[in-house]
Parts: sequence; C-alpha cells; structure tokens
Amino acid sequence: MLNDILQSIPQVLIDGLTLGTVYAVIALGYTMVYGILELINFAHGEIFMTGAFIGTAMLIVLTGIGWVSALPAIVMLITVLLLTALLTGLLGMGIERVAYRPLRNAPKLIPLITAIGISFLLQDLVRFIAELKKGNYIVTGPSLFTSQIKINSSAISSVFNDASIKSSFIIVLVSAIIMMVVLDFFVNKTKWGMAMRAVAQDRETASLMSVNVNKVISLTFFIGSALGGATGVLFAVQYGTIDPYIGFILGLKAFTAAVLGGIGNIRGAMLGGLLLGVMEMFASANLTLMTGGVFGAEYKDVFAFAILIIVLIFKPEGLLGKPVAEKV
Repeated sequence: MLNDILQSIPQVLIDGLTLGTVYAVIALGYTMVYGILELINFAHGEIFMTGAFIGTAMLIVLTGIGWVSALPAIVMLITVLLLTALLTGLLGMGIERVAYRPLRNAPKLIPLITAIGISFLLQDLVRFIAELKKGNYIVTGPSLFTSQIKINSSAISSVFNDASIKSSFIIVLVSAIIMMVVLDFFVNKTKWGMAMRAVAQDRETASLMSVNVNKVISLTFFIGSALGGATGVLFAVQYGTIDPYIGFILGLKAFTAAVLGGIGNIRGAMLGGLLLGVMEMFASANLTLMTGGVFGAEYKDVFAFAILIIVLIFKPEGLLGKPVAEKV
C-alpha cells in the first residue's frame, strides 16, 4: 500500500497545488474582510463564480471574433483577467456599500444572514442569465492551454510514477503566485496597506488618526473581490466547465482554508489553501486504498473537513493565527 501511495505523489502534488492556489486566493478575500470587519462574507464564493462566468463569456466572445488568431492566447487571457478583476472588484464594492455598510453596527448575525442572501441572489441571477443566453446553465469555455506536458518522475526515483500536467497548470500557478505576492507586498509595504492594518487593529482609533475607514473597507472589498473574480477565470481555464453552483462548495473550502491558516492572517490563508488542496488531492487519490475500499474518492471533502476539525481542536487560532485576548 505504501508503495502505491508513493507512486501517486508526483501527480497528487501537481493537482493539489493547482487546486490549492485557487483555494488560497479565494481565502484571501475571506480573511481580509474578516480581519477588518469581523464579518464572514459568504457571498465571496459567488463573486468567484461570477468572475468565472464573466471571464468565460469574454473568452468565448473574443475567440468568436478571431482574437485567438490575432493575439497570443496569453495576452488575451491577461486582458480578460484584468477586466474581470475590475468588474468583480466593483461588484464587491457595490455589495459592501448597499448590503453591509448599513448593517455595520448591527448584531453580527444580521450581516451574516445578509451575506447568505446576497450569495443566493448572485447564484440565481447568473443562472437566469446563463439559461436565457444559452438555454443551459452549464457553460464550457474555449479550449486554451490544453497541451499536455510529461514529467519524468521515475528519473528522480523508481518509486514514483510519471506525471503529466496541462499547460494551463503553469498559467494558474504563476498567476496565483503573482497575485498573492503582490497582495502581500501591498498590505505590508504601502500606505494603503498600513491603513488597512490599522483599521483591522482598531477601527475607532484609526478613524481618530485621520484614516478614512469607509474608503479602507471599500478598498478591501474591491481587492478581495477582484482577486476572487480573477481566480474564477483561472479556474474556468483549468477545468473547462463551470456552473452557477461552483462558488458554494469552493467558497466553503476556501473559508476552511482561511480558518485552517488562521482567519484574518493573509499568509495563513495562503498556506491553508495550499495545504487543503494537496490534502484533498491526496485523499482523492488514496482514500480507497487506505480504507480497503470502504471510502472512495467522493469522501475527499469529509477528509478535508476532518483535518480542519482536528486542527481547530488542538490549535483553534489556526496554523499561523495568534490567540487574541478579549478585553472585558
């Protein structure tokens, strides 16, 4: 059994990193909003889904008018990523302004319920538009970056099987890493990032120090939603098929990743997403073997959430989070 598990490791790492980077970037949106407002924005998964549909629609239109032959595919993808990030960022700002800001001083349960309501609203709106235009809410995007690259893992060690990756894997991985590095630099090294950290630490004191709290919160929603929307495009390019319900389970997994790494900690969200993706792919590949056929690959979600429960029992603040003493 151990030999079979070791043979699958190269492919598990490749698939796990692909999925983990998606989780990590979506988790950043959750952790940024929670860090400042202590609000779990459950609509964030649907913003990711909306970005996937917007980006796929753009790619289909641009492919239809011949941009693929006129421009390199990577240039077209970068253009679509930037436009989708801008649109979903504005969508996130609009949601914060209309749905969350009026409830900022309300009991925490009320904005949480509002977030769930926004989630269902976006889900049904996208489904309605997709069915109206296409007759079906399941959408398949254009085939981009589908060439297969073989990795000769057996040359490293005879224990490993050879692995293969789609060229889109490199695009997703590089794009996600760039987004995470730029965000980390922005939050830790820029003036606006300092303002965001100040508001996260103490909103009232930050406002007394001439920080415009409303602008900082709007910027936080814009950045988190822009990253989520751009990641939706990368997801569509990697996996090919999307539907209005992908945001629900992926949103929950990304929230799990944020909690696993330490909710409110940006680097923790990145680490949590990558770990969760690799663990989930490991379970998908080996759970049947490890349990003698009792559990199959479909139980990978149970495995992922079980890991989360174990972490929270022994380290409730998450892997990189810090215990917070509540003043009374």
